[in-house]
Amino acid sequence: KRQAYYRFGFDLRNGPKEDARQYLPLLKYLEQKTGFRFILHFTDSADQLLSDLIRGQLHFAAMGAGSYLTARRDAPVLPLVQGINDAGEAGYRSILVVQSDSPLKTVKDLKGKRLAFGSITSTQGHWIPRIMLDQAGLSLDDLGSYFYTNSHRACAEAVITHKVEACGMQDTLARRLIQAGSLRQLAASELYPSSGIFAHADIGTEVVTTVQEALINFDPWGRHRAGLYHWEATEMAGGFKAADSADYEPLRILAEQLGLLGAYKPWDELR
Repeated sequence: KRQAYYRFGFDLRNGPKEDARQYLPLLKYLEQKTGFRFILHFTDSADQLLSDLIRGQLHFAAMGAGSYLTARRDAPVLPLVQGINDAGEAGYRSILVVQSDSPLKTVKDLKGKRLAFGSITSTQGHWIPRIMLDQAGLSLDDLGSYFYTNSHRACAEAVITHKVEACGMQDTLARRLIQAGSLRQLAASELYPSSGIFAHADIGTEVVTTVQEALINFDPWGRHRAGLYHWEATEMAGGFKAADSADYEPLRILAEQLGLLGAYKPWDELR
């Protein structure tokens, strides 16, 4: 049985208002292409987004790979599409940023320093930066202190206001702030599976398939460009490609090695 409407939530990037202005035109496009109704669902944290998705109060969510891997431990959450970035890649990087005049030169220099992360389940804001620290031979115990913020913007602001020496954040926003002279890049990670759009399986195969097809056909650089709001600043600037649970296995393995992910439930048979 179809829902009267479907709730669409999102991980915070720049902030609720700015993010909403970017996603609302996408929902309008989906309504036109699928015939379904969508409502934008606001949450003030990644934890709340995951809780709502796991409990089935949220039907679709735009979020990172880390959030997806966390959610699917407790609910049948399916990957629909991965975002394609402005370079045409279905992936993204984390960037460790410091103050523009910081003396820090390498990741190893973060030993004993204050570091900010995004949310604890954020791929670009926590998981990948933790992987970068590990590759440099550092653990959380080697830091002077660290804390988590609710968004990449808040993470960057912690550096800009000198609350911390460095922060790990998503590449799109980081590049904008670096170009503006607000921050400097300390290090960039390898490419990992990008943010995407995921669905709770209880909404049914027909709805999942219909929405996935519409997303794959979304053309933000061409025929669907009109009406979009700064879509080029998102992690999905080039639209979407089909996603599968196997795309996230390398990241899952690394996350488990670092203790970032608890007991893993294989919901893949629902795919």
